[in-house]
Amino acid sequence: MDRPSWAPDEVDITRPSVARVYDYYLGGSHNFEADRRFAEQVLHVLPEMATVAQANRAFLRRIVRHLCAQGVTQFLDLGSGIPTAGNVHEIASAECDDARVLYVDNDPIAVVHSRALLDGDDHTAVLAGDLTEPQRILEHPLTRTHLDLTRPVAVLLVSVLHFVPDELGPAGLVRSFVDATVPGSHVVITHASNEGGHSGANDAQNLYNRDKSPNPMRMRNADEVRALFGDLEILEPGVVRIPLWRPESPVGPEAQRYPGLAGVARR
Repeated sequence: MDRPSWAPDEVDITRPSVARVYDYYLGGSHNFEADRRFAEQVLHVLPEMATVAQANRAFLRRIVRHLCAQGVTQFLDLGSGIPTAGNVHEIASAECDDARVLYVDNDPIAVVHSRALLDGDDHTAVLAGDLTEPQRILEHPLTRTHLDLTRPVAVLLVSVLHFVPDELGPAGLVRSFVDATVPGSHVVITHASNEGGHSGANDAQNLYNRDKSPNPMRMRNADEVRALFGDLEILEPGVVRIPLWRPESPVGPEAQRYPGLAGVARR
């Protein structure tokens, strides 16, 4: 397999990556044969996966606009992935001139492409970091200089916590980031779920959890996702299927079986 010039040497392009597989679902081009092969296996058992990724991105647009309207202009996007059209900084900058975004990801290709895309954008920065090490992220000089943690921040955990196993304490990780913020800050979570009996969701989870998988997945039900917010005030309509979180147009009955949940909480 030929290595493109933009791929960092430390990247194993023979193994699929969460960020690059998701890029493929969204129709992006920064993925390799191993990513595409794995994604096609998931699409075989869960053909809606590309639609799921697009609905997730539509939710991201809705929540960033909502937060800007509430006066929240700082965004800490954890597990931000590979930049595609409609990313947080594009949405936020269209809504509020002073928006600041810090993208954080542990995938070297996501970091490389984010930095290349955002070169010269003083309102947006990119940090190589792992959300399972919150203090390293929160205490990093880039975080401290790019974000003002004495003002409200939106902590975005979009389509990422289902890759954090129970033994790493995802609720505690969320709490660590929340504790670094001030009142008026928000936490945004979307999460894969097999609740509702969607057989394809279980099959997709099994693919992610195969032996030696670099991307083990832990789907959670609505009660488990609510628990990730701890004692924060969860905004209406609560933890719901992603298309049902304040939709901008009517949604069909199939949304009730949608294999993903969304919730937003305010500190």
